[in-house]
Amino acid sequence: MEFQTGFWNNDWTSFLRFWLTVLLSLHVQFSPVSSCPEECRCDRTFVYCNERSLTSVPLGVQEGYKTLFLHNNQINNAGFPLELHNVASVETVYLYGNQLDEFPLNLPKNVRVLHLQENNIQTISRAALAQLHMLEELHLDDNSISTVGVEEGAFREALSLKLLFLTKNHLSSIPIGLPADLKELRLDENRIADIDEDAFQNVTTLQRLLLDGNLLEDEAIAPGTFQDLVNLKELSLARNSLTAPPPLLPSVSLTKLNLQENQIDTIEVTAFAGLSKLEKLDISNNLLQILPPGVFDGLRSLRILNARNNLWRCDCSIKWVIAWLRSLPSAINVRGFTCQSPERVRGMVIRELTLDAIDCPAGTVLHPWPTHTYPSTLPPRRTSTITKTTSRTTRITTISPTAFYPASTNPTPPVPHFPPGPLPPYEDPLKISFHVVNSTCIDVSWESYFTVTSYKVTWVKMGQSLMSDITRERTVPGYQRRLSLSNLEPRSVYRICVYVLDTLNTYRPGEDTICSEAKTKSTSTYSESEQAAQQDNTSTLLLAGVIGGAVLVVLVTLLSLFCWHMHKKSRSPSSKWKYNRGRRKDDYCEAGTKKDNSILEMTETSFQIVSLNNEQLLKGDFRIQPIYTPNGGIGLRDCHLSNNSIAYCKSSNVPSVDFLHT
Repeated sequence: MEFQTGFWNNDWTSFLRFWLTVLLSLHVQFSPVSSCPEECRCDRTFVYCNERSLTSVPLGVQEGYKTLFLHNNQINNAGFPLELHNVASVETVYLYGNQLDEFPLNLPKNVRVLHLQENNIQTISRAALAQLHMLEELHLDDNSISTVGVEEGAFREALSLKLLFLTKNHLSSIPIGLPADLKELRLDENRIADIDEDAFQNVTTLQRLLLDGNLLEDEAIAPGTFQDLVNLKELSLARNSLTAPPPLLPSVSLTKLNLQENQIDTIEVTAFAGLSKLEKLDISNNLLQILPPGVFDGLRSLRILNARNNLWRCDCSIKWVIAWLRSLPSAINVRGFTCQSPERVRGMVIRELTLDAIDCPAGTVLHPWPTHTYPSTLPPRRTSTITKTTSRTTRITTISPTAFYPASTNPTPPVPHFPPGPLPPYEDPLKISFHVVNSTCIDVSWESYFTVTSYKVTWVKMGQSLMSDITRERTVPGYQRRLSLSNLEPRSVYRICVYVLDTLNTYRPGEDTICSEAKTKSTSTYSESEQAAQQDNTSTLLLAGVIGGAVLVVLVTLLSLFCWHMHKKSRSPSSKWKYNRGRRKDDYCEAGTKKDNSILEMTETSFQIVSLNNEQLLKGDFRIQPIYTPNGGIGLRDCHLSNNSIAYCKSSNVPSVDFLHT
């Protein structure tokens, strides 16, 4: 019994020691210190001193804290105490939105992530960065850093630096002495106008380089500047002044190339040669009109091509683009190949153009189509059990971008390697024709070079914008070659397209398409009886309008004469007025005032103050009495008052208003 009691006592003691150790470790981990700077708030490993109008870093930041929030204050370069540098546990510091004008000293020595954006930093010294051997990510965006403000080799002192962000500064060139292990460098929105050939010589580990929104021109980039960046995966040169892609791009690992919003009007056929791993290419918002045949041949990993907002000219030189677009696998997303000239095809998608819709100058020779094999990394084409259809479609899906070489632009094309069997025809696989029945109906008929499962017919009314009307569509079986489109609007142009929908062979929706336009007839094409009835109705309405107008004129004339007569009669003089002073024949009354010699003259429609020459008339009291028109039939008489004043009264002998004394 004693043995058992001792055993349980020992076990219970061990159990208590175990949990005490666990609780102590948790306390150390989540509550590393018992004090916190009085200006701040502390929570586990975080110290919150942000947005407190601080001019310096508060004292009392002790070991155990990992993240220090000091952003949106008024901290200047003199506000970093020396004891802050010795806090070894701090790894992340937020200092953006303060009043720093230099790279600060005395930062925590083991800081790994440092946010200094949105200050006014102008200079960066080697001594400041030499204190930060563990720094991996540095944000210096939106400051005032210039090329002369960066001490040569300053960034090289940060031995562990991997990410350097210098967006929106005043740099005119690439800083000299970048860290050797740098993986991402952002220099967009600066004033960089020149890049030396050895600017990135020692940064072979760089994977992402952004130079958007600078002042770069063709001659500003030395040939081979990017060639040694063997690990570079993304290169962005958007919003510059380039007229052509830079030569000798890194071909080993580049997967994304941004060239949009430049002034590129020419792309050499070898511009993208060797970029076998490039997946995304953006050449939008430039001045391109044509492309040399085969310019995309080396892009065997291409997934996205953006060519929007260029000046594509859809003449004979664009035919190879039509063939290339139709031969692309479905995994490739190409956007923006839309005709801008000539006017008759403006706004049309290049892929939907028929080969007969483009005119070539006389003497142009279309050379045969050489074989082009797509890389094995792309999804394989679906096969078909229909032998005849499969053989023909396979030959068309192997169209090379060099399928159409105008003799005038390429007199010595390469010798093609022909696939086995007969060459595919040059005519389009689909042909379409229209018959405009009337103002609301169009018959569409088409011929197909291949036997397919079904077709999709779409039609939309053309206007100022293709988005202004809803596209309507209908699917018909493969044996049908005709469709009537009804309920259309008169005198309107409709864009009608026929798509191949084949689920049995390599043709996919939208890959083989033919589009054209047709205009409905005017509503004036009625039968003669309808026109005659319409003319009769129009004549009847016109006659009724003339008669009604004449009657209206007569009524207005009579009403005017009546009004004139009544007005003239009402203004004729009357001898029945009792009071008429003779100044004018209008009826009025008068009254004196104390300040001047005048009377108030009231007529039928107005009143005015009239001066009196006889001051004797103002002696005494007067009343203002309204004078009624003679037609009113109201008699007036003099009213003699006790003070010898005279007023005009009604027959009831009751004055109408109070006295006016003079």
